[in-house]
Amino acid sequence: MNKILPILTVVAAIFVLWYAAAIGMNKKWALDQAGRAGIELSTNDLIADTWSQDRPVLPVPHQVAAELWKTTGAMVLKGRAMSKRSLIFHGWITLSATLLGFVIGTGAGILLAVGIVHNRAMDMSVMPWAIASQTIPILAIAPMIIVVLNSVGIQGLLPKAFISAYLSFFPVVVGMVKGLRSPDGMQLDLLRTYSASGNETFWKLRLPSSMPYLFTSLKIGMAAALVGAIVGELPTGAIRGLGARMLTGSYYGQTIQIWSALFAAAILAASLVGIIGMIERRMLKRMGVKP
Repeated sequence: MNKILPILTVVAAIFVLWYAAAIGMNKKWALDQAGRAGIELSTNDLIADTWSQDRPVLPVPHQVAAELWKTTGAMVLKGRAMSKRSLIFHGWITLSATLLGFVIGTGAGILLAVGIVHNRAMDMSVMPWAIASQTIPILAIAPMIIVVLNSVGIQGLLPKAFISAYLSFFPVVVGMVKGLRSPDGMQLDLLRTYSASGNETFWKLRLPSSMPYLFTSLKIGMAAALVGAIVGELPTGAIRGLGARMLTGSYYGQTIQIWSALFAAAILAASLVGIIGMIERRMLKRMGVKP
């Protein structure tokens, strides 16, 4: 209870501020409509109107929740879970690109980290490049990747996966380099007294020591991969995916649709990070790193 109460307090405060902000941001439309109709709104009527507009500037939580249910649970009950109007369908499109990009980015990040730790030339050249690569905004790179790959006949899942991989590989590189270098001098000297080879040092000391760092970076990389997949969907003409859903909502001023897609993306990211956390706890417990 001591852990849940602070969380509930913060969530309640966010909801209070959210509803209050909705009144301030949506009241202009309500007052304009009332003025045109020659009606004077009371405070209660004004609040009720700002919390129930079809296209509000800021949707309130119950509107977002209703839209989420309408495009997920209600679709499932109707047997239309994979309809193009369903967030489950769009979520699956985004999830597939996210997972593929995450696998590519994680694999590349681990290989680069191993090379950086064991090769001085890679340490001096690849690591600065990896850092510099993240200074370029992904919104500037994504359209170029989509256009270039489309020109050579690569369409659909792969371009979005490459954008996800571009964002997800960096935290894995940094985390794995830090983890592989985490063993101190005494541990390395101890293995030398055992005449351990370089491979034995890597597999028996460096790699196990890097696991906590790896899982932390995987959580960041997964969230980054999801962002990359959503950004990659924006230049595709708003066809499928959560990013396309947000873009379509912006075209037609459907702010509730935009916010529901944002929350769906947040729920998806939290679920993926939570799965990695569960795997982390089990693996580290078996390794004896955590009780």
